Amino acid sequence: MEGNWQLARKRPMLEKRARIVQAIRAFFIARQFLEVETPQRIPANAPELHIDAIASGDWFLQTSPELCMKRLLAAGYEKLFQICRCWRDGERGNRHLPEYTMLEWYRAGTDYQLLLTDCEELLAALCAASQLKWQGQTIDLRRPWPRLKIAEAFARFSDTPLTEALKEGRFDEIISLQIEPQLPADRPVFLTEYPSQHAALARKKPGDPAVAERFELYIGKMELANAFSELTDPAEQRQRFSNEEQQRRVAGKPPYPSPEPFLKELASMPDAAGIALGIDRLVMLLCDAERIDQVVPFCPEDL
Repeated sequence: MEGNWQLARKRPMLEKRARIVQAIRAFFIARQFLEVETPQRIPANAPELHIDAIASGDWFLQTSPELCMKRLLAAGYEKLFQICRCWRDGERGNRHLPEYTMLEWYRAGTDYQLLLTDCEELLAALCAASQLKWQGQTIDLRRPWPRLKIAEAFARFSDTPLTEALKEGRFDEIISLQIEPQLPADRPVFLTEYPSQHAALARKKPGDPAVAERFELYIGKMELANAFSELTDPAEQRQRFSNEEQQRRVAGKPPYPSPEPFLKELASMPDAAGIALGIDRLVMLLCDAERIDQVVPFCPEDL
């Protein structure tokens, strides 16, 4: 019988990946986080304009475990993490798969500032040398990592003012095409204080409602994680979901149901912060892999 040599040659990479996932799990267990497993097939995801779910019968495959994990926070759980499969339709490229592995963790009684430290400490646990080499670039992981407010990033790297980008609906486009390519390659960077129009499920900053308590982490100019101080106002969250759903329909996308159990329980959720980090991209960075295909056993085209 003829073996699959392309699959066989991935073994060293897959062994590294397994050790990384084991180390991530150990990191959170040592910090008294409870590991949970929530359903991956659900009746409704959080509606977002640029994220398309994959249907599974009358339900959907999850685009994120966040709604179920926040319901656990509302029920009194304080520190949670999960490593799970997520799905997003139409996402495929050197850094994207329609089915991928996500790490999410949540802390009750805090805001997103503590998650900045979590990220730094997690990478320190995974890279004892305080640096990594990725695609010919040495990345210095010594803490603290630079913080860059979105308004400052637009002022430094964009040819369009932030207010104009928001008015024209070009915010995401400019982030991808102008700002990301000019971020530091040799240091991780946190992009912070997103405009409230792009708050998603984040709360607005007290005293400055024009921005949300949200950050994204970039390493090697690659987006790795997205974090919030969580919005706990069910009326505001319902309105945001309604606005996103309206934008989806204007764009000709299929309608999504509202996640009613989540909205019903949101009022019971304490102040909290949560973050989603892409495991596949993290493995790319730690294993010096150019393409996401290199760090998973099978891609859609292999099946």
